[in-house]
Amino acid sequence: MKRLLDHASLLLLALAVLVFGLMEPRFWSWNNLTNLLTQSSSAMVAATGMTFVLLTAGVDLSLGAIMFLCAAVAGKLALAGHPVGLCVAAMLVCGAMCGAVNASAIVWLRVLPFVVTLATLYLGRGLALSVTETRAMNLPEAFLTFGRPACAIAIAAAVVIAAEVTLRVTVYGRHLYALGAGRRIAEYAGLPARRLTFSVYVVCGACAGLAALLTLGQLGAVSPKFGENREFTAIAAAVLGGTSLFGGRGGVFPGAVLGALLMQSIESGLVMVNADPYLYPMIMAAAIFAAVLLDARRRATQDGHYRE
Repeated sequence: MKRLLDHASLLLLALAVLVFGLMEPRFWSWNNLTNLLTQSSSAMVAATGMTFVLLTAGVDLSLGAIMFLCAAVAGKLALAGHPVGLCVAAMLVCGAMCGAVNASAIVWLRVLPFVVTLATLYLGRGLALSVTETRAMNLPEAFLTFGRPACAIAIAAAVVIAAEVTLRVTVYGRHLYALGAGRRIAEYAGLPARRLTFSVYVVCGACAGLAALLTLGQLGAVSPKFGENREFTAIAAAVLGGTSLFGGRGGVFPGAVLGALLMQSIESGLVMVNADPYLYPMIMAAAIFAAVLLDARRRATQDGHYRE
């Protein structure tokens, strides 16, 4: 049972690819598989940032709103004639600053992460709608470079590799696992709990800015719906990949990567088989429920193992 739970994301991904491939053979084509990797690159980056937060037993519900705000800022700068490099830098800085705002309220005001990030979700979307004046903005073609398969996949791979090395090899990564496994024990051991907590929200915000860049590269425009519900996709991808909602367990590779691929495979598969659009939210809801259920079962199995 434990092995099945540990490899649930891989088994579910294989099942999704098999089912959609049987329903629509084009799903197995090389072009479609390349498109899956490209389209899931943004989700991989977002899930990577969310993994850092979840490892400390936190959560960031504002990720999608941060993506929207970063894209809106980049759109305004681009349409004002500023170079793409400056726009990209502004997106990353904007995302990191939004993460710092979340972290400040959580660390210094001691407000629950759920409450803080729920509030900043609405605040971020409101600010972004104000910046865009609730109108769609078509961006210069230079942004489409980031949405090309080679570029998008390379950026996602670089982020995943850097994150996995950080978590598995560095002292910082080990401290994050220790903090998520038991905050009080970590504090008694002398770990800088506040600084660690602050850092993961900044990382998540920066990843949201980068995820927004990859999404912009694929869409070429900023709309009022930009980034909507992406926080739930990122959470589901991370948890499906084995990261615990209770902290202290999980990883980016292969965990969050497989989770992101699974979510994108379901979405793309539904489009290719011409499924009823009204089914999309229900199936995605089922995927999120499955993620929570799997996490609960993993936790129960682990607790039972420890008791033995």
